[in-house]
Amino acid sequence: MGVDGRMSMLPLEGVRVLDFSHVWAGPFCARLLGDFGAEVIKVESVSRTDPERGPAKYVPGARMRLYPDGEPGERPYNRAGRFNAYNRNKLGLTLDLRSDDGRELIRELVAVADIVVENFSVGVMGRLGLDYESCRKLRPDIICISLPGFGSNGPEKGYAAYGLTQEAMSGLSSVTGYPGEVPIDTGVFYGDPTGGLFGAAAVSTALWHRMQTGEGQQIDLSQREAFASVLPELVFEHTMNDRVLPSAGNRHPEFAPHGVYRCSGEEAWIAITATTDDQFAALRAVMGLADDERFSTMSDRKSNEDALDELIRDWTRRHEQHDAMQLLQKRGVPAGAVLSNRQIHEDPHFQACGFFEDVTHPDAGTHAQIGMPWKMSDTPVHIRLPAPGLGQHNDYVLGDILGLGSE
Repeated sequence: MGVDGRMSMLPLEGVRVLDFSHVWAGPFCARLLGDFGAEVIKVESVSRTDPERGPAKYVPGARMRLYPDGEPGERPYNRAGRFNAYNRNKLGLTLDLRSDDGRELIRELVAVADIVVENFSVGVMGRLGLDYESCRKLRPDIICISLPGFGSNGPEKGYAAYGLTQEAMSGLSSVTGYPGEVPIDTGVFYGDPTGGLFGAAAVSTALWHRMQTGEGQQIDLSQREAFASVLPELVFEHTMNDRVLPSAGNRHPEFAPHGVYRCSGEEAWIAITATTDDQFAALRAVMGLADDERFSTMSDRKSNEDALDELIRDWTRRHEQHDAMQLLQKRGVPAGAVLSNRQIHEDPHFQACGFFEDVTHPDAGTHAQIGMPWKMSDTPVHIRLPAPGLGQHNDYVLGDILGLGSE
């Protein structure tokens, strides 16, 4: 039974994780391990908490959108929405990592931990005496994962990383945007969660290896390399064809139609593509388009894409986005309404699948959070714990785990 008071049979139950990470990539990696049942202890220094908590004291006008109802409350560091989303299913511990006592307590925790997660700049863990070689002396089969932006080796290992720079240096920004215009970032910064997802997979693999051999290991995960690895077309277009891919807006290099079209209603859009002749025939039937030799083959459609897009826009402007989507999908045409954040939460499909879970946080209140995108028949996973308040579980970690007295 865990601190949430519930009996569980989860995939990573019994695995203990020390999470020294901050912001997004590392916390997302550790959160996934927590989602699968690991006991994750988020370690924060009293002198440097996770930046996603926001300021310790409210600064007028600063990051108001982080807080429920735009209210920072008495403890704004416990109410920040992004922090609470990235750090669910974790316990919270605060220590003074600059002090000898704080570092000794951390060493005691490493000795009873299975995994250490961190995404500091290269060298920080070494200066804290918590690099892999130091940790394995305390626990020989420890698994340590580092997720620095540019990895722990190579000429750029000390570079500062942020979502915008990761998108640029992975190559994504070069193909995001419209021809002849400035590159555009996605606004989502996929590099962080991509690194976190790969990190959780690497840790799970290392755990399996340890089960077979009894050996721990060090994992060096470059967020930049993780992000670039999901964009292989950018590389093989160069290595195979000696070609530099241009930005193309919403269009596809091979398929037409392939775009986003305005629908009736305010700021209403739909994404539509047809990748086969059969799909295009179905699209033409739904939209009532006349047989036109300009669009007979995919090659013809690509050559006359402007004219084709105009015909599609004439049809979508007269239809509500969900109605248009359903008409096309019923005939096998890939189409999807472009949903706002409000529409996503109210989406009937997500609601029917139980994708959102209501989470009650002692400082932030009760709000819907994104749940698990996977459904496991024998080991169902849920949000068991809200994100920890600052130092919320000090007594449990220091007392129950390390056996220290209240003094």
